[in-house]
Amino acid sequence: MDLTIIWTVLVVTLVGALLAAVLYFVAQKFKVEEDPRIDEIEKLMPGANCGGCGFAGCRAFADSCVKAGNLEHNFCPVGGNETMKKVAAVLGCEAVEQAPKVAVIRCNGSCANRPRTNEYDGLESCRVKAALYSGDTACAFGCLGCGDCVKVCANGALSMNPETGLPEVDESKCSACGQCVAACPRRLIELRNQGTTAKNKRRVYVRCVNKDKGGVARKACTAACIGCGKCAKVCKFDAITVADNLCYIDYNKCKACGQCVFECPTGAIVAVNFSPKKVEPKKEEVTI
Repeated sequence: MDLTIIWTVLVVTLVGALLAAVLYFVAQKFKVEEDPRIDEIEKLMPGANCGGCGFAGCRAFADSCVKAGNLEHNFCPVGGNETMKKVAAVLGCEAVEQAPKVAVIRCNGSCANRPRTNEYDGLESCRVKAALYSGDTACAFGCLGCGDCVKVCANGALSMNPETGLPEVDESKCSACGQCVAACPRRLIELRNQGTTAKNKRRVYVRCVNKDKGGVARKACTAACIGCGKCAKVCKFDAITVADNLCYIDYNKCKACGQCVFECPTGAIVAVNFSPKKVEPKKEEVTI
């Protein structure tokens, strides 16, 4: 009986060792050689695996950089220009500098500006809420207020303001990874340049995405863009376009002069990081 057990153990061990040897030789025969620079570049990455670069993770991004041989179409928004300079050194090419970006919330429909018309009693998820109906206000384009963007932010840069019912961005924590952009079912969050220059962090944008006609939009939210086009008329840099009853400011053309902010009759255009004199546009009664 004891001899049978011993022979069984020996046979199983030998078979296992034989199979392991076969697997080893097969693996060596068909293994794919990887460029060692992929590992080197991956170590330089912040390790967020956020997908902000357009790839599934940091290693996929590193693989793309090595295969491309240049950084013309590759950029890590989390690591920024400093990280890309290190990557360029590994590849032996020049880094393409990009202006730092930050997430902005393109909705000013606070509780005061956009009154509630009904009460939602369901799962606290913007995506679910958007799939069910147009929302608990008369605006079918604005923030749903469930905080899906806050939940996906790994840096803690987003938080819900209980007074306004809107998400707020902490610029010092935002890495412009784009997770919040993808999480918002209303496409209210946009990555925009932090400022007109690297040192100047002033920026101007339309904090509204409502495409309804002026009267309908204004009735739903007092801070809505009514598509009047006054801002476009005073812009000297052709940075503002009006389409589908909505104005949009091209941050690549905008010089942050602030003229459009004062011209907007509803306060839909906001100015960030301006002096106190320039951040409060005059509101006037609008007749539509």
